[in-house]
Amino acid sequence: MSTKLDALLERLKAQQRTLILAMAEHDGLPAGSARRQVAELENVIAAVAAVAADRERRDNKP
Repeated sequence: MSTKLDALLERLKAQQRTLILAMAEHDGLPAGSARRQVAELENVIAAVAAVAADRERRDNKP
């Protein structure tokens, strides 16, 4: 399961990076919807990372 969580985490980070780079191409403040997408991805990234870390701790428990 860890490899699936890692793969999901990488996909989420890549999507967030793509959005941020697209926003950087335009002058001015990015649209609110784009900012919300980045923020929502950040929350999901944090949640997936927490689940992965928890799973790692449980798997390595003696």
